[in-house]
Amino acid sequence: MNHRSQKNGSWPHLAVWRVFKYLKYYPWHISANFLFNMLAVFFNLFTFVMIVPFIDLLFTNTPPQPTLPPFELSQSWVSAFITYELALFEGKFGLWKCLIGVALIYLAFSFLSNLCRYLAQFFISPMRNGITMRLRDDLYRHITILPVSYFNARRRGDILSRMSNDIADIEWGVLTSVIALGKEPINILVFSVALIFISPRLFLYFLIVLPLSLWLIGKIGSSLRRNSERAQRQLGGLFAVVEETLGAIRTIKGLGQESIRSSLFCKSNEQHTNSSIRVSLRRELGSPLSEILITFGLLFILVLGGMAVLRGEIPSSLFILFVILFARLIPPVQALIRAYNNLQKADAAAQRIFEIFDADERIKQKPHAAIMPPFSHSIQYRDVSFSYTPEGEDPVFVLQHLNLTIPKGETLAIVGPSGAGKSTLADLLPRFYDPTAGSILIDGTPITDLDINSLRKQIGLVSQHCILFNDTVANNIAFGCPDYSIENVIHAAQIAHADQFIRQLPQGYQTPIGDSGLTLSGGQRQRLSIARAILKNPPILILDEATSALDTESEHLIQQALQQVIKGRTVIVIAHRLSTIANADNIVVLDHGRIIEQGTHQQLTATRGAYSRLVKMNIEGDF
Repeated sequence: MNHRSQKNGSWPHLAVWRVFKYLKYYPWHISANFLFNMLAVFFNLFTFVMIVPFIDLLFTNTPPQPTLPPFELSQSWVSAFITYELALFEGKFGLWKCLIGVALIYLAFSFLSNLCRYLAQFFISPMRNGITMRLRDDLYRHITILPVSYFNARRRGDILSRMSNDIADIEWGVLTSVIALGKEPINILVFSVALIFISPRLFLYFLIVLPLSLWLIGKIGSSLRRNSERAQRQLGGLFAVVEETLGAIRTIKGLGQESIRSSLFCKSNEQHTNSSIRVSLRRELGSPLSEILITFGLLFILVLGGMAVLRGEIPSSLFILFVILFARLIPPVQALIRAYNNLQKADAAAQRIFEIFDADERIKQKPHAAIMPPFSHSIQYRDVSFSYTPEGEDPVFVLQHLNLTIPKGETLAIVGPSGAGKSTLADLLPRFYDPTAGSILIDGTPITDLDINSLRKQIGLVSQHCILFNDTVANNIAFGCPDYSIENVIHAAQIAHADQFIRQLPQGYQTPIGDSGLTLSGGQRQRLSIARAILKNPPILILDEATSALDTESEHLIQQALQQVIKGRTVIVIAHRLSTIANADNIVVLDHGRIIEQGTHQQLTATRGAYSRLVKMNIEGDF
């Protein structure tokens, strides 16, 4: 459903209501909150009802009725009952004791009302924070299962904004409104019934101004939602600028572009601020506007009610009670208006959150997918084509009709110019993407028929972009291997020629390496990535420019270690350096997504074709 297709001024879009599905986890909290809200409202009503005896005792000289009239559900019988009982109490204990008794009853009702109000919040607080926690957990889990292609077309800063600010807006807007919707309607209903009970005609006068109030509130809410959507998008762009700046701070400083980036940030920040101001002004307009309208209704009632008192149609004490109870309608009505406006604002955040939940998961696992058995024979690419182009557009193929067989235990090297499709070919194997056409088989089984996790457990990946976490050295090496021992970690580090520099760190293997491992050099980070793949011990290993960040000496040491590691494994190597690929069992040359040459280093060199030209361009290995 396209949420934006609904008419302006309608009740908030479907997106914001989808948050309410999390209420199913808290039935007891909701029930307890409703119960104590009901009790708080009734006790609060009785505190105001006790004002009538005070007024009657102090200002009314009307003699009490000698007997209590027969019961009937009416305002006159309740007034007669209160007057009769007060007269008996006053005649027995005196006026002062009667006043003290009424005051103590008032105090007791006030205490009970506030106690129940606190208990209502006591039960709703775990629900409010729990729903936010569950929503954030579900969003994070969903982000982790989305395909890589989803993130290629989106800015990470915008996703971070949705995880933080949009969820905060949902907590403030939706869940605060849940609390208001669980309490304020009870207030309005109970006090309205009491007002009707006292004087139906006076209450009817108030309803005259109600349609105008609802129409104005709807107009404000519609404007609020539009401005909130704009502000949320601009905040996502602001986060994206910050994220890009932090990721490229060295480049920005090196090129002297600090002022340009600052100007870009200031412009985005100003746009977001202006939108936020408009949101704030419209949100705050609801309460004073509603109070003005209700005050107008109150004055209208004061004039008409005062005339009724002068004509003797209603006792003065009951009229005062009516006015007080009517004034008590203002706070809950204002709270509902704020809840409505908060829902309008939160709807913009909810739409952005559920855009992620509703994103098409292109990498889909078949129901009851088979667990992949140990790899035993070969990997086959059958007529594989691939395009990053979104559906509905003319595809631009990165790979075209590619056929390739990789026997178990063979090392395959993939070479070619930039943009030839080398990394894409490797990324298709662990299903970071699925082929646009054709299929990939492992031991004769299409990988789309296999459980994704069991497939990826048998594949190790070392990328040219080292992915490390803000954790210890040991935990970074053991990432993906929860049941590890420190001895195994050390052994993997020794093979990757990382053990020596690790032991020189302040806390050795327990040294935190900072965000993305920036406290280490590029070569050190790459060796930790290689050690991680070695510890995983997969039968299939993908090395995507795995030694690109290493100096010649370190590369030579790791190449020696990798020669030991790759024995008995199937290895796919993507590299530019001749030293990395010369010993491969098979070399594939890609150009514009097609295999143009294939063979061993000696065979391809002898043909003096594309591979030979690449070697001659830089005999030391950088092509």
